[in-house]
Amino acid sequence: MRGPQNLNPWVILKRITEAQALVDKSANFPINSINLSCECEGSSVTFQTSLITTTGDSQIAEFFQQSAGEWRSERRYYTLPNGETKEMVSQIRVRFLTQGCDELRHLARLHELEDETCLTCGTEVTWDSAESVSGRTQSKGSTLFGAMGTLLYRDRGFATTKPVTALYYFTNPQTLCLRTEYKGSSFEEEIKLIGQLYRTRQTIITREGEQQMIGQYLEKRVV
Repeated sequence: MRGPQNLNPWVILKRITEAQALVDKSANFPINSINLSCECEGSSVTFQTSLITTTGDSQIAEFFQQSAGEWRSERRYYTLPNGETKEMVSQIRVRFLTQGCDELRHLARLHELEDETCLTCGTEVTWDSAESVSGRTQSKGSTLFGAMGTLLYRDRGFATTKPVTALYYFTNPQTLCLRTEYKGSSFEEEIKLIGQLYRTRQTIITREGEQQMIGQYLEKRVV
């Protein structure tokens, strides 16, 4: 008996998110695992995965709180397939946002959410980036994140100034994974807290099924 081939975990997560919208959020029910059932060659087959080890407003809030502060980010971008590299240094400030604050209300309005206080927590991230060798400023700005269920709402994306949403999950309490899709591209990111002073990040940008760029970051807490 054969099951479906190349089961995409992000498809699984999307199904969870769609189903979760039907659950009374006041029950605060965490998703620790999921069973998927399908019909294969006339027989019922159940697939189990522990990839989605947790969701829940309390865990994303704790992760955001642990990330709050100022960081020095050393990053390297690899352009595929030729492997051309670019190195940059950024100063990053992460500020934790509580439910009902002005920033999260503004974010909810951008996404046209009915309840302006529905985003349970979030962060404001500001950055100032420069080339490692020349010191020439590359970019500076800020962005907002707000969480609800298994979605992160943002006021802008990597390559767009329009509001976007990302699916997220944790592989463990210190590792947040998220995926954003728009304009035919996908952006997969992993953020890992290492003790109190360090964190790593990796971003993979894919367009029309082909990987275009990999970004790797080592970040040290300044404050």
